[in-house]
Amino acid sequence: MKKFYKTLIPVKRSVRGLETARYHFLLVAAFAALATLVVSVSVRADDEKTATTKGAEKIRVLLIDGQNNHDWRRCSPVMISTLEATGRFDIDRETVSEADVIDWIVDFSKYDVVLSNYNGKPWQEKTRTAFVNYIKEGGNLVVVHAADNSFREWKEYNLMIGLGGWGGRNETDGPYVYWKDGEFVRDTTKGRGGSHGAGWEYKVIVRDKEHPITKGLPAEFLQAKEELYDRLRGPAENMEIIATAFAKGGSNRHEPVLMTITYGKGRIFHTVMGHDARSMLGVAFQETLIRGTEWAATGKVTFPPVGSDVLPADRAASRDPKDIKTAR
Repeated sequence: MKKFYKTLIPVKRSVRGLETARYHFLLVAAFAALATLVVSVSVRADDEKTATTKGAEKIRVLLIDGQNNHDWRRCSPVMISTLEATGRFDIDRETVSEADVIDWIVDFSKYDVVLSNYNGKPWQEKTRTAFVNYIKEGGNLVVVHAADNSFREWKEYNLMIGLGGWGGRNETDGPYVYWKDGEFVRDTTKGRGGSHGAGWEYKVIVRDKEHPITKGLPAEFLQAKEELYDRLRGPAENMEIIATAFAKGGSNRHEPVLMTITYGKGRIFHTVMGHDARSMLGVAFQETLIRGTEWAATGKVTFPPVGSDVLPADRAASRDPKDIKTAR
């Protein structure tokens, strides 16, 4: 009996140890299973989010360049990189030389919006007619900087862009439009259409804070150093000016910087920003180009706005387009 008792005690302790070990094993296994489940659910959610983003239909953009009194060869790639950085745009590019323009035509109907970086020879009649019909029937347009110098003699184009400059424009092309004493003035005074002072970092002032393009952006922000257009003239019909800047050393008036126009069923976004590739790296240009292009194409803006930390009023911020998404 004594030997049996002595034998029994170690056996009893051994069983208790096994039970403890088994309990610890099951506990660890349970935690491991739970962690695996959490990771699996998280990965699945991320995968579904990625799939949704990838599956979303991108906005189809046609960029037209090839002739300009500005450096389109450097500017167009910056605009393409800026839009593509958002993951929301699919861009085709048509580079139209002086030799090509004689018989150049494209199927505009394939695109949600046309982005013009073009200031050159007139398009052939067939192309102009196709473009007018495209916009009238709900096609859309983005006009960047010197693209508003184009086609003075083309009435429909000037109705689309609202205001333009140079090319011999004067009072016969329409009024000056600018901000004075809390309202926009239509000034029919005789004079040339289009001028600018020296390049500088100018302050953009939002005049319509509820427009989808400007909603959520700071009320004021600086654009990178560039010339600021002033004394633009045009029909200015069905046009809303959503932001202005003071043309120091030029007209010394608050001039239109961002405009929207409707022509038929089409939406047009017109920005005077974007003089050269360096100024196109300005956050002000990038953010408004993205938002303006999305608005023109869809009638709304879903791209999240940035705050004054990214788009400040006390300095002109610039960045590489690849950093655009990290600013959200």
